[in-house]
Formats: sequence, C-alpha cells, structure tokens
Amino acid sequence: MFSEIRAVFSRRFLLQNTGLEVFMANRTSVMFNFPDQATVKRVVYSLPRVGVGTSYGLPQARRISLATPRQLFKSSNMTQRWQRREISNFEYLMFLNTIAGRTYNDLNQYPVFPWVLTNYDSEEIDLTLPGNFRDLSKPIGALNPKRAAFYAEHYESWDDDSTPPHHYTTLYSTAHSTLMWMLRIEPFTTFFLNANDAKFDHPERSFSGIGRAWRNCQRDTADVKELIPEFYYLPEMFVNSNEFELGLRDDGISVCDVELPIWAKKPEDFVRINRMVRLRKTVPRPTPIIF
Repeated sequence: MFSEIRAVFSRRFLLQNTGLEVFMANRTSVMFNFPDQATVKRVVYSLPRVGVGTSYGLPQARRISLATPRQLFKSSNMTQRWQRREISNFEYLMFLNTIAGRTYNDLNQYPVFPWVLTNYDSEEIDLTLPGNFRDLSKPIGALNPKRAAFYAEHYESWDDDSTPPHHYTTLYSTAHSTLMWMLRIEPFTTFFLNANDAKFDHPERSFSGIGRAWRNCQRDTADVKELIPEFYYLPEMFVNSNEFELGLRDDGISVCDVELPIWAKKPEDFVRINRMVRLRKTVPRPTPIIF
C-alpha cells in the first residue's frame, strides 16, 4: 500500500493542524485526523518520502508535506507554468485549492471555484465580450455597488466589542452551500437531510436555477456564495434523476432539475461552455481574489 502513495499534505481539521491527506496512485485520497500536531509529524516521517508529489516542481521531501500553504506557493513552479500557458486556468485553480488546504474530503473546506460568467439570460453567449465576464479583482460581495456600500456601512458601524468588525455575516464557502449545490446527487442528498432534520430546504432557498442563484448573490445581503469545481465538469449535479420532491416555489413552479441559462440547452452544454471559459487564455484575471 505504501508504494501506491503519491502525495502527502498536512491539513487543518476543525481549525486545528491535526489533519493529513494522503493521495494514492488511483487518484483517490484519504484524510486522517490525529490527536495533535506532533502525531502528524511522526506519521509523515513514517510514510514514504513523497512530499506533495511530483507535479508542483517541489522536492520529494517529508518537510514539504509539513510546509504551510504560503511556503508551498512560494516554492512551487506552478504560477510560472500557468503564466507560460503550460497548464490551464482550471488546473491552476485546483492547485491553489489543494495547497490552501481545501479538499473533497471535508465539506467545511471544500474546493472553491469562482462565478466567472455574468450573462445567464441571453439566447446565445459571446465569450469574446468582456461584459459577459465577472470582475475577478473584487469579491462577490463587492460586485454590486449598492451591496458593497451596505457591507462597508456594516463594518464601519459595528459596535460589539465581543466580535471584531466584519463586512459579511456569511462566507463564500460553507458545508451548507456545498450541500445546496450538490443536493440532487448522493451522497450529498443524504448529508443534507442528516444536517436538516431529514427535510429539504424551503423551495425559495433551494438551488433551483443558475441565473436565479447568480441574481441572488448580487442582491441578497446574506448570500456571497462562490461555486465549486463540479460546475465545470459534472452535468449530473443539475438533474434530479432520483426524483426527490423538492417542493413548490412561491411562483408555483416545482423545484426539480436546475433551470439552465437560455444559452444552454442541456446540462452538458452548460458545463462545456463553463469549461471553455476556464480554459480560455483571455479570461480577465482568472485567479479569484480569495486566493
């Protein structure tokens, strides 16, 4: 089994530096949580000397597995490879997520991908028009000037000494938002129900449409959600193939499959176009500000 190990990353779990994620040759990974950081170090020095793998231009040394995200970023050659277009925007974002400690094995630290497109209403979408792209130099909460002003006022007027001032009351990525995006496919459906007293969310709050979700995160002061990588490769997440009863919205429309933009005739079209956007060289500032 040890011969199948390809990379070892130290991880945080519940805000403690007690986790370890081991990546295997078959492209799976397993995450472990240990009693303390000293145990993590002992385990790393008992495993094969693979570091964080051969893909990032880093030495295959055990000390690399214990490096901080900042150290991994500074020492890796991935940014230079991305700038030379040797890797795609998608691959670079996955690299950033991975070294930042985000993992598919922890819903509280699930990988984050940004909203990139802003046009979900046209019959066709022109990927050469800058106006169809989101400004990635700003966080999602600052794209709408009125909402940005609201958050700034919230920060400036904060007077609770027990809690530091803050702009947002929610985060761009949470376990709940990940489960909401992936609600229609298992095991995420079961995870969602287990966390919500075996009930689906109110239909008005459910993920019922892509354009609707985009508009909500531009207007709702409690919604600053970014996306997840599956928006760029998993069309099944938009289809209620298990026929879960997700309820009726206030407008009388049943929540079933996710409503797609007009320019996407089927989920595969949406994923294909989204993937094209992430692969394009002309996407303005393809790295979101959160990294």
